[in-house]
Amino acid sequence: MKNLPEKVYDPKAVEDRLYDFWLREKCFSARVDPDKEPYTIVIPPPNITGQLHMGHALDNVLQDILIRTRRMQGFSTLWVPGTDHASIATEVKIVENMAEEGLTKNDIGREAFLERAWQWKEKYGGRIVEQLKKMGASCDWDRERFTMDEGCSHAVNEVFVRLHEKGLIYRGNRIINWCPDCRTALSDAEVEYEEEAGHLWHIRYDAADGSGSVIVATTRPETMLGDTAVAVHPDDARYQDLVGKTVILPIMDREIPIVADEYVEMEFGTGAVKITPAHDPNDFEVGIRHNLPVIRVLDDGGVVNENGGPFEGLDRLEARRRVVKKLEELGCLVKVEDYTHSVGHCYRCGSVVEPITSDQWFVKMKPLAEPAIEAVRSGRVEFVPRRFEKIYFNWMENVRDWCISRQLWWGHRIPAYYCNDCGEVTVARTAPETCPKCGSHRLHQDEDVLDTWFSSGLWPFSTLGWPEKTPELDYFYPTSTLVTGHEIIFFWVARMIVFGLEIMGDIPFRKVMIHGIVRDNQGRKMSKSLGNGIDPLEIIDTYGTDALRFSLVLNNSIESDMRFYYEKVESCRNFTNKVWNAARFVLMNAEGIVPMDPATLDLADEDRWILRKLDETIADVNRSIDAFDLGLAAQSVYEFLWDYYCDWYIEMSKARLNGSPEEKAVAVSVLLYVLERTLKLLHPFTPFITEEIYQSLPGVEGSIVVSQWPSVSGLGDEASAARTQGMMEMIRSVRNLRRELNIQGGKRSALYILPAAGKEGDFAVLPGYFARQTMASEVRLLTSEKEAEKGWVSALSPLGTVYLPVGELLDLEKERARIDKEKARLESEIKRAEGKLNNPGFAQKAPQQVVEAERMKLDEFRQMLERTIAMEKALFS
Repeated sequence: MKNLPEKVYDPKAVEDRLYDFWLREKCFSARVDPDKEPYTIVIPPPNITGQLHMGHALDNVLQDILIRTRRMQGFSTLWVPGTDHASIATEVKIVENMAEEGLTKNDIGREAFLERAWQWKEKYGGRIVEQLKKMGASCDWDRERFTMDEGCSHAVNEVFVRLHEKGLIYRGNRIINWCPDCRTALSDAEVEYEEEAGHLWHIRYDAADGSGSVIVATTRPETMLGDTAVAVHPDDARYQDLVGKTVILPIMDREIPIVADEYVEMEFGTGAVKITPAHDPNDFEVGIRHNLPVIRVLDDGGVVNENGGPFEGLDRLEARRRVVKKLEELGCLVKVEDYTHSVGHCYRCGSVVEPITSDQWFVKMKPLAEPAIEAVRSGRVEFVPRRFEKIYFNWMENVRDWCISRQLWWGHRIPAYYCNDCGEVTVARTAPETCPKCGSHRLHQDEDVLDTWFSSGLWPFSTLGWPEKTPELDYFYPTSTLVTGHEIIFFWVARMIVFGLEIMGDIPFRKVMIHGIVRDNQGRKMSKSLGNGIDPLEIIDTYGTDALRFSLVLNNSIESDMRFYYEKVESCRNFTNKVWNAARFVLMNAEGIVPMDPATLDLADEDRWILRKLDETIADVNRSIDAFDLGLAAQSVYEFLWDYYCDWYIEMSKARLNGSPEEKAVAVSVLLYVLERTLKLLHPFTPFITEEIYQSLPGVEGSIVVSQWPSVSGLGDEASAARTQGMMEMIRSVRNLRRELNIQGGKRSALYILPAAGKEGDFAVLPGYFARQTMASEVRLLTSEKEAEKGWVSALSPLGTVYLPVGELLDLEKERARIDKEKARLESEIKRAEGKLNNPGFAQKAPQQVVEAERMKLDEFRQMLERTIAMEKALFS
């Protein structure tokens, strides 16, 4: 045992030293142990593009709480750490960095660019790992992975080849989302939609035979240059005579057919829509059904190409203005309406996305989605809370083929090889030397890389050694819990379930714990543009890691977004100091005492009460953690330590700590017993301070990280606990009386107690702490209410009535004057509030919340007046 010398806990003197100790002692190392049940979490790998932010902090604290708890509960735990190469995001950062040097990708070439990318990874990937360690993350760092390390890259190639062999991966010219600024394809999940004010242009297409015209409405008139049809609903009586005829495409003077298709909504606009297969996903499907030509009029930079006639070379927005002007000149623009619609933006750079046809690689999602949907419906994979399953089902039930190729250099290069002589495409695990079709040796690999989410979708098994049959893969897969935010359910969660079922034949995890995001104190999302981002490392530097961790969890409903308040972090720092000072007090009093097992001791009522409270807290924490309600678990430990252990039990123990050696030994033994077990309950939330105190306790060995989780002891006693609880209620009654009477803290007087019927025995030996807690000079028991004298004020409690002789404590004349003044003040406030609420101008016109606040004030004033009058009667009747 050692003392805790500092009066105030100093995180800076503790945290780095303890984390190094944990790493040195291999406290976080995972082991394949057939005698234990495995518990596995794979970290959502943070991108190597930045540094730790509050979202990372919350996400990793939640994972760490689960892992530390399960480790102490006897599971063989593995928390797999790692980082993601994040192809688009990282490439954008590197390109921006190069631009400052006046360089472009093409200036230096692919090889030199990739060298820079790997240097970036070493610098920034390493930085975020160190930041995670600063947060106290108890990952098995010997198993750290990177989505582009050799093992993960091998897994990516293997999955690509297998899916291609099954016909689930194919190359085709299809409509995709294209970012003109990033110059790459995007999946549907990488497009963020925003409501924007725009226009709806109504354009007249005249029939080729002069028999009439059709009016179509569009939000993107520049794409009409690539129209290849006009579509109407087959049941629309307005257009049945026109189906099969042709109209003249304005400006381009090209004949295009009128087709009937159920895709068209008769109620929208005029019931006729332009069909541009190269620039709209729905139009593309209509084009396939009607065998329409596909004419792409925008290039990869969003500029009109050679198919755009007189508008070639114009940027898409300028082309829109020119097209509209030309339509006006031709008399084909019927009208323009204001229109608000949803516009897709690149999730990385924010540019407006262009749907275009392009040769890309795709994954067939329908056959993969069906078993993934069933896995969640059947409960094999469970979302916590369940309501987030709706997002998953909505995405999976409406999923389209996934475009997985990206026109980037940083990432897993697609394992497809093209013959320069015959054009044969070969997908292979390793580069072929000859073309299997013509025997040519002139082959080149596909220039594109895979979507980042393809490799991260394999994360639960690629990190465990797949495609090799490793002992870790056999033991730790499927993983136990995935902790992540709701915004990547379709990005990442869905794809891991798809790949796990398809490749491993089993789900990747059993539970998906979804949490909200951290917002600023005004409820706004933290962002660079708002300048409201908070660096968790700065918070740690000021308040310590434990205070930040606890503030992110305490009293928070994990599924909901939370607001960040510095005041809460400060409050949690104060809590850690409270725990520290309580431990210092106990350890100072424990010097020279060999603690004993409470089960062998003659325990006092208050000992059995605190032991019973400890059992209840252990049960509450277990129940809350099993339900992933970590905020409630934290609250249970907080209340037990602050309210019961520190504020009550330590105070109750002080009389015996100053008593006989035998009494002191019992009190110290229970104090240490409860402290040790409560530190273990608190450890997953605040790992550093709990380890530092734990190492100071007598008789402990090793680290708290690998100590045994506390179990319910049964040492508490209901009757003893009830007596102690009753005594506490009586103490509170006395304190409330003194507070209401404004009795100065240092003033003492006698205290008289009339036990309730049947409770006389509870006072046979009045606890030594009672007088101390009530500032009583002496405590006497009454046998009858008749013994109470005039001038005594009383309060009821479950154990009986307590009387306080205020004549010894107050100047009654001054108290009468004070009460009269307070009554007058409250009556005035009540009159004012009633007048305000009875005024129609206020009650009907003021905001509802203001009126309600005034009503609450009135109720409070009335209650205060009732208490003041009751006190007056008690003192002077």
